[in-house]
Amino acid sequence: MNHRNAEILLVEDDPLEIELTKAVISAYKMANNIHVVTNGEDALNFLYKKGKYKTSPTPDIVFLDLDLPKVDGRKVLIDIKHNEKLKRIPIVILTSSELKDDIKLAYDNYANCYVTKPLDIEQLAGIVKTLNNFWLSLVVAPN
Repeated sequence: MNHRNAEILLVEDDPLEIELTKAVISAYKMANNIHVVTNGEDALNFLYKKGKYKTSPTPDIVFLDLDLPKVDGRKVLIDIKHNEKLKRIPIVILTSSELKDDIKLAYDNYANCYVTKPLDIEQLAGIVKTLNNFWLSLVVAPN
């Protein structure tokens, strides 16, 4: 599979999961740039190019955790998917929450997919690889 070059925004507050995700993406040469923010407020500032993120690129895909400090990931999702300029960016919910209400909220607000993070690091690495293969190789994205 040939992966297209992409800008990935990883919105995650767990340092171990950040490093693992970055390592898997880099190992498989799945993206040109991986941008990491550790809270919902920074995610929105990145997407809206505010403050220190004024020159940030528009991501091709966002991996979004739901349980985030400052601004909750659920609110970040709702903001993105109800914004005319951002709503076409694929949002992959990558979270530990298995709550039916979270899953329903995510899909009701146009998340592109919902993946529950496993506790096993090897399984998480496999999920990240699969998500990248799908979203960056198979899916045709709008410009």
